[in-house]
Amino acid sequence: MKLKFYFLLTLFALSCTAKTNLQAQAEAETKTDFNELSESFLQRIIDEKDTQEIQDILANTSIEELDNALDTNDKRLAFWLNIYNGYIQVILQKNPELYNDRGSFFKLEQIKIAGEMVSFAKIEHGIIRKSQWEYGLGYIRKWFPGKFERKLRVNKPVFNVHFALNCGAKDCPPVAIYEWERLQEQLQKGTKRLLEKTSEFDNETNVVKVTSLFSWFRGDFGGKGGIKKILKENEIIPSTKGVDIEYTNYDWTIYLDNFIEL
Repeated sequence: MKLKFYFLLTLFALSCTAKTNLQAQAEAETKTDFNELSESFLQRIIDEKDTQEIQDILANTSIEELDNALDTNDKRLAFWLNIYNGYIQVILQKNPELYNDRGSFFKLEQIKIAGEMVSFAKIEHGIIRKSQWEYGLGYIRKWFPGKFERKLRVNKPVFNVHFALNCGAKDCPPVAIYEWERLQEQLQKGTKRLLEKTSEFDNETNVVKVTSLFSWFRGDFGGKGGIKKILKENEIIPSTKGVDIEYTNYDWTIYLDNFIEL
């Protein structure tokens, strides 16, 4: 009798273990790949297809689920670049008049992610730039960022996100779909392409004219010395010595559907 009881108990335990393993496997299989979702979001925008279903998934996930899914720096950067660039297109295509007051537009909490309404400013300066004060030129961090920002911001910001973020203006970098597996390669390509397009070096005067992005976020680039180093590495200037930098005016004319493959 005892043997029969232990045999049945063993079968029950094995059955429970198998069920638990199957449940865990099913849960793992149904977890959302947020990087893939962000890529699909942008691709649907490019293909002029509805994105509401994806927006609903982004809105109704939790901070914890998103935090756990974006478990590397490149995953976070790629995700937030796609989200920022995608929502610029979605919102301004529907309401281009919002761009008449750009200051208010970027600060307006109009994007729902993980149950919270966030602004483009929070995504750019709080999450992608890791809690930088918007007006600190890349030298001053925020003192008390909220939970959303602390949990979901990148661990290590990189300077060339400034050549990947598209804010809807004519002089903004074009929009690419960023894949975390090859993010660094894409960022390097995008940086070189934009610098070649927006920079002009005069051999006689030893003056290089560059995008105002370098001025607005100079601390992110390592100051004037860092800017010259980046320009030299991208073959815009032949040497960092004796070169003077001038910043060109930024064209804020609204310009959407500016897509590129990297």
